[in-house]
Amino acid sequence: VQLQASGGGLVRPGGSLRLSCAASGFALDGYAIGWFRQAPGKEREGIACSTIDDLRTIYGDSVKGRFSVSRARINNTVSLQMNSLTTGDTAVYYCAAGGDCFYFDGNSILRETRYQGQGTLVTVSS
Repeated sequence: VQLQASGGGLVRPGGSLRLSCAASGFALDGYAIGWFRQAPGKEREGIACSTIDDLRTIYGDSVKGRFSVSRARINNTVSLQMNSLTTGDTAVYYCAAGGDCFYFDGNSILRETRYQGQGTLVTVSS
């Protein structure tokens, strides 16, 4: 059983990047999927969480309107499309599978985390 985020890299401010969260050994269909990030010296920040039924995605305040989540059930992956990137988006990005999503204090929160993958580094710099 494994969960892996990928697609990170170097991008200029204002640019876009698409991250992918791929699962092996289990189906993402049965889980809420959360994305979070951690920048050097900062606390972990929940940026997006897609509910189990895929009817709702909760976004953190810092990415709302710029980031979007989509599921590709046939590939057992979840993508995070990131647009209008700023240097403040530089961080290691992680995905996790769990039970439910909610919003709290500017963050999207994944409840009852079951699996968490290795992160992928996103660097936004000119």
